[in-house]
Amino acid sequence: MLVVDDNKVIRQLIRVNLELEGFEVVTAADGVECLDLVHQVCPDVITLDVVMPRLDGLQTATRLRSDPRTSHLPVAIISACTPYEVGSGVAAGVDAFLAKPFEPRELVRLVRQLMDKEGPPSLDDRHGAGRAESAAG
Repeated sequence: MLVVDDNKVIRQLIRVNLELEGFEVVTAADGVECLDLVHQVCPDVITLDVVMPRLDGLQTATRLRSDPRTSHLPVAIISACTPYEVGSGVAAGVDAFLAKPFEPRELVRLVRQLMDKEGPPSLDDRHGAGRAESAAG
């Protein structure tokens, strides 16, 4: 997992919740750091905040999608999720959205769905395949 958010408290909150579920988590403070780390870390899923310094989440998602080495990686936006952000995120190729504030179990469910979508079924097969937008419902 690569968790990208400029707010240190939010990064740590996401990290702790995912690590408690057995995920390995690496964090980045903005999109530039994400793009620097992504090839070293080779994450299964990337979560992005939208509003960040240097390179925001939507621009980062666009760059991830345009790079053949990262175009297949599941990307989720974890943000306030305004209609603009959702529309721009869909256009950028984002796979899923989770609105802040979020319930930790929703975060975990979203990540598991994205991992199931990307590769072979995980140990937790309770979640069906498909687009992760359905995670909220």
